[in-house]
Amino acid sequence: MSTDSQPISASSPAFEFKSGVITIPVLNLFSTDINVITHQLREKIKQAPEFFTNSSLLLDLSPLQDQELNLALLVDAIRNSGMRPIGVRGGTTSQHQDAKDLMLPIMTSQNSISSKQAAPVKVEIPTQESSEPVASTTIASTVINQPIRSGQRIYVKGDLIIIAQVSAGAEVMAEGNIHIYGSLRGRALAGVQGDESAQIFCSDLQAELVSVAGNYRISEDLDDSNRKTPVQIYLNDQALIIKNI
Repeated sequence: MSTDSQPISASSPAFEFKSGVITIPVLNLFSTDINVITHQLREKIKQAPEFFTNSSLLLDLSPLQDQELNLALLVDAIRNSGMRPIGVRGGTTSQHQDAKDLMLPIMTSQNSISSKQAAPVKVEIPTQESSEPVASTTIASTVINQPIRSGQRIYVKGDLIIIAQVSAGAEVMAEGNIHIYGSLRGRALAGVQGDESAQIFCSDLQAELVSVAGNYRISEDLDDSNRKTPVQIYLNDQALIIKNI
């Protein structure tokens, strides 16, 4: 029987690895009580189901300080709550073995994904003894003139400028600032690599979620005086400030 498909040569590449940056929530655990964790997690998910449901989740065991934890029960509880654990960070050797038994990778400071509430990485720049000029590493801003539709996700390394609306169900992320010259009805996350000086500006705040360097606020937490008005969003002493402009 004839077929139109062509066989792929063994020497032809069937895939390629590419580096990338993904932002995900981090669950910093302060208790080993599975019932308490489950209850509070479900309550948190109810506040922003579009953001948390079916979202990947990194478990940070560092705050537990060697306390005993039934990781298998915890993972089951999280999955039953609608989220998807993808790895653990910190914890004891025993907890790492439990994670491996559950097919969860162990994240380190070298391979962990940039995440909500993850500490920013500080890079030490060596003193230049030479008088030769140093090349600039400034990343240009990205300008988008079209509306961001529901289901779309945008990520840029520098500043993001959108001269249109961001629809409900859409998500825009930037390592720098975000400027939206239109309605923000979806989610906007600035400073996703931990830049606490990043800011969000939008002409019409109706957001599902806004975040700067991992500090976020959902729609239910927005003050009525900030809704449907131009605002500036920034951090001040780890508090997320939303100011009318």
